[in-house]
Amino acid sequence: MNLEHARFNMIEQQIRPWDVLDQTVLDTFGFIQRELFVPKVHKALAFADVEIPLGHGEHMMFPRVEARMLQALEISPDDTCLEIGTGSGFITACLAHLSKHVDSVDIYEDFTRQAEERLFNLKLRNHTLHTADALRDWSTGKQYNVIAVTGSMPTYLPRFEAQLAPGGRLFVVVGHGSVMQATLIKHEADSEFTRTTLFETQLKALVGTDSDTDRAFVF
Repeated sequence: MNLEHARFNMIEQQIRPWDVLDQTVLDTFGFIQRELFVPKVHKALAFADVEIPLGHGEHMMFPRVEARMLQALEISPDDTCLEIGTGSGFITACLAHLSKHVDSVDIYEDFTRQAEERLFNLKLRNHTLHTADALRDWSTGKQYNVIAVTGSMPTYLPRFEAQLAPGGRLFVVVGHGSVMQATLIKHEADSEFTRTTLFETQLKALVGTDSDTDRAFVF
């Protein structure tokens, strides 16, 4: 495989046609080596328009969905980020490349360990990885400018809003089955939260969301 040609095709044929026009995001997909985050058995799929299996029933998102998410979050070099669901570590790497610092949490210890190795090999150091259940009682006690939730919620749980700094942005996919909405939530300066539907997609639910008994609601 000609890696650079495949990377170029991913950007030009999958990501850009999906209304990702932010040059910083496009450059990030050109710079961060996605093939380093793909399990070896699926290496040939690194730039394909598919969700790549990672184990534990989890998958890497479609590249176009990853890019739309990053574009919607409007990440700046001074931002601090929280990622819910480390997975392969690819989005963690993109967030680290775009921001000041990233905290990322995943329920699976092997995901966290493997992602740390991949990030270290890329010489990315502005991140902290945590193995924990982010839907329960886990918190760093910080507030973040950006929160990226890489699994869906069947019904919206507002628990992450408390960790969103004024002016901060939260990306989450909400819905059931084939009816899911990618949503951007902003913490406005007056302490209100606004919600904007971005696009329709499908994404595996975060572990534990179906059994969560806390307050939940549909947009």
